[in-house]
Amino acid sequence: MKSDSLAVKQRYDRIAPYFDGLQAIMEGFFYRRWRKKLWAKVEGTHILEVGVGTGKNFDYYPVDAQITAIDFSPAMLKQAELKKTRKAVTVALNLMDVHSLCYADNTFDVVIATFVFCSVALPQKGLKELSRVCRPGGQILLLEQVLSSSSLLATLMNLINPIIRAVMGANINRNTIKLVKSCGFSYVHIDADSGHFFKMIEARK
Repeated sequence: MKSDSLAVKQRYDRIAPYFDGLQAIMEGFFYRRWRKKLWAKVEGTHILEVGVGTGKNFDYYPVDAQITAIDFSPAMLKQAELKKTRKAVTVALNLMDVHSLCYADNTFDVVIATFVFCSVALPQKGLKELSRVCRPGGQILLLEQVLSSSSLLATLMNLINPIIRAVMGANINRNTIKLVKSCGFSYVHIDADSGHFFKMIEARK
C-alpha cells in the first residue's frame, strides 16, 4: 500500500501545475455542475474535504462553514494554497493521507470528497476513515468515477485504465458504489441522474 500511495503521490506532484488545464474540458462540460449540486446537499457547518487537490471546490463552499481540507500531495496542496489566496477562501489546508486521518472520532458534520477514491490505494480503508471522523447521523458526500454498468463501456474502461493510471494516477474502473455499501453506513443513496462514468453518492453514518 505504501509503495502504491507513494507512486500515486509522485504522479500528482508531477502534474499539479498543469492539473486544472488537463481537466478543463471535463470540468467545464460535466463536473462543475455536479460539484455545485453535491455541495448544495451539505447539512452542517463543520466540514472536512478530503482530497482538496488544486481547490476545484472552493467556489462551492457554504458561507459561514468551518472547513478543513486535506491532500496527500504537497504539490497539489501548494496549488490549493495559491488559489485560496487568490479567491480569499477561508479554509484550513493540511497535508494528510486519507488512510490515516489525524482527527478524533465523530469530529465533522459532513465529510466530502470529489473524484478522490479512484486514486486511493486502499479505498475501503479510506472510506472507513471518513466514517470514523464523521459524527453519528452525519453525511458522507462523494462524487466519484466508477466502472460503467454498460458492458461495452466497462470493457473499454478496463482496457485504457492502465494508461490513465500511469499518466494521472487514477483508476477509472473501480466499483466505488460496492465499496461504499460494504462500509456499514446506515443509509446509502446513489443519484439516479449521475452518468455512466461517475456517480454522486450520499451516505449516512
